[in-house]
Amino acid sequence: MKLQTKIPILPKQPKIGYASEVLLFGSCFAENIGDKFEYFKFKNAINPIGILFHPKAIENFLWMSTQGEQYTPADVFFHNEQWHCFDAHSSMSNTDQNELLADLNDALFFTNAKIKTSTHIFITLGTSWVYRLKALDLIVANCHKIPQKEFQKELLSIDEISQSLQNSLYLIRAINPDVQVVFTVSPVRHIKDGYIENNRSKSHLLASIHQVVDDNEYTSYLPSYEIVMDELRDYRFYDLDMIHPNELAIACIWQYVSETWISETAIDIMKRVEEIQKGLSHRPFNPNSEQYQTFLRRLEAKKQQLQAEYNFIVF
Repeated sequence: MKLQTKIPILPKQPKIGYASEVLLFGSCFAENIGDKFEYFKFKNAINPIGILFHPKAIENFLWMSTQGEQYTPADVFFHNEQWHCFDAHSSMSNTDQNELLADLNDALFFTNAKIKTSTHIFITLGTSWVYRLKALDLIVANCHKIPQKEFQKELLSIDEISQSLQNSLYLIRAINPDVQVVFTVSPVRHIKDGYIENNRSKSHLLASIHQVVDDNEYTSYLPSYEIVMDELRDYRFYDLDMIHPNELAIACIWQYVSETWISETAIDIMKRVEEIQKGLSHRPFNPNSEQYQTFLRRLEAKKQQLQAEYNFIVF
């Protein structure tokens, strides 16, 4: 008896190995998958300027980072005892204006360099809803708790999203024509927008991504949204808020990523990495016992052997 509708595994090329470099942009779900790449010690970077929920925010950040632009005092503002930037997530905000600008510009420089060396770039879109700051006629990446009356809420059309994604691809390919770009839609439902509004938003993202993937080589679609909505169609796969996928759901999506994108050689190395990670997280009853000291020596030997083969791996 089948108890699930399974999303078909469609192997992709080029595979991701330990010589690959992975860069991830987008919503909080990009960080969920990025954390898996980090756990298994792949070369990776996640959201250098913080979480970006919609395609226009990602496009703008790619423009700034690929065109050699820099943030200046005119691009930041003071609110609630901190300096903020409308292009960046609130995790970048700072009580010191100069530190914020330095962090923003470091992120631009870092991203430019990472795009040039990346083999795979994952772009995760969370919503089609955007907020336009009325005073500047500017679509922002983050409202930073400024009163909602200062913004106009808009739903990006399929054509607007498709054009934004095309622009992002052009900016990436201008400095790295060989990189594989993988699009996905976050399975996190934006219930604050409303249930119907969330579905409208996700449908626009899905239609736009497939339009772009169908028209562009070296692009692919990762069905994260479909895995959660169709294959994991049960609230046991959700966190306590009943909105965010829990660790089990993320593990299921990561298994799909592994079977689709990760090379067989890398899978073997992942097993060695996981063995060490589990060893490092082990908490003994008696840390002074000879048995535990022997365990630590063997664990250290495994770490040194792996790091001798892959010197970028750090535990």
